[in-house]
Amino acid sequence: MSFRTALSGINAATADLNVTSHNIANVNTPGFKGSRTDFAEVFSVSPFGLSRNATGSGVRVASVSQQFIQGNIEFTNNNLDLAISGQGFFTVSDKGMLAYTRAGNFAPDRNGFVMNPAGQRLQVFPPIPGTNTFDTGRMVDLRLSITESAPTATTSVGIGANLPARAEPPVVAPFDPGDPKSYNHTTSLTIYDSLGVAHVATMYFVKTANANEWEMYTSIDGTAVGGAQTLQYSETGTLVVPASGSITLPAHTPGTGAADLTLTLEIGDSTQYGERFAVNELRQNGAASGRLTGIEVSAEGVVTARYTNGQSIPLGQVALTSFTNPQGLQKLGDNAWGETFASGQPIRGNAGTSSFGLIESGALEGSNVDLTEQLVNMITAQRNFQANAQTISVNDQVTQTVLNIR
Repeated sequence: MSFRTALSGINAATADLNVTSHNIANVNTPGFKGSRTDFAEVFSVSPFGLSRNATGSGVRVASVSQQFIQGNIEFTNNNLDLAISGQGFFTVSDKGMLAYTRAGNFAPDRNGFVMNPAGQRLQVFPPIPGTNTFDTGRMVDLRLSITESAPTATTSVGIGANLPARAEPPVVAPFDPGDPKSYNHTTSLTIYDSLGVAHVATMYFVKTANANEWEMYTSIDGTAVGGAQTLQYSETGTLVVPASGSITLPAHTPGTGAADLTLTLEIGDSTQYGERFAVNELRQNGAASGRLTGIEVSAEGVVTARYTNGQSIPLGQVALTSFTNPQGLQKLGDNAWGETFASGQPIRGNAGTSSFGLIESGALEGSNVDLTEQLVNMITAQRNFQANAQTISVNDQVTQTVLNIR
């Protein structure tokens, strides 16, 4: 019996050495979680229980448990390197099967899908079109657009201009865009049609003989659009006509084959103060086509693509998953775990809500292995192995002594 007891101790020490070696080997593995060997004593139990003088039968490995302690966060120069500061796992798809990982070293493949070195695709909640929210009821693969972003036709033009209060009517009438003496002031900006082709919209301001009254003319690429639009200001210089502060122009057909341009001029911020003409703001809501220039990931996990046309388009929100019992997860290798009955049902969510941590972009969570601690554990396991081996040697000597009795 003593031989078997010592042998169980050697086996336990060997298992402890194996676990410690595995921890040390992965000290530089991103997102790695170290393991601990848990032991339990062994008793030979009869149907009627243990007698008072039972000595036990050795030791066994009860479990090898993962230690889900936060690792150090190390910053990198890659925006798609992600780290979770707090609880939760990244959700990845491996050929349709979901897995969970703390290693956030992601990169796009040739088709734009964002995946880790094991080829598992990062899962995100897709954006809901026309809103700033995401569909948390389903997950999709995160994919970076490899094509140009679609152009957006201009529908609204904002004009924040100040017209001089002491202006006089032009010396030449009627208004002629080719004669600067027939208008007081002008300004222009670039707008876009549905094909992303740029056009120049020009606004001309003409003072009338009536107090605080102006006329505004608009042309696109030199073609007049609509007639004179009356602007009336109050005695304090604020716009009173049109009362809504908006003027909708007739449709203009560009010569590019694009859809008709229908512009609404937002002039509610225009004023009539002082003696100088000034343009404080010109804005429009259109955009040309654009190429992908960069990716941003917020602390809440919102992945946004930036394009050369100034557009920022949300691609999804990183889906995080937590479990009631993380130690019940099945180890799949490649820094990934799988759901089991012992782990409990997965709980989905996004960063910064419930018990989920925040996401650090351009950073990786390092291994949580303390190398000094593991080296001490290795020495301890080695001593345990040696002690059990010595026990076997002593038992062998005792057995030889008994056999040599005559």
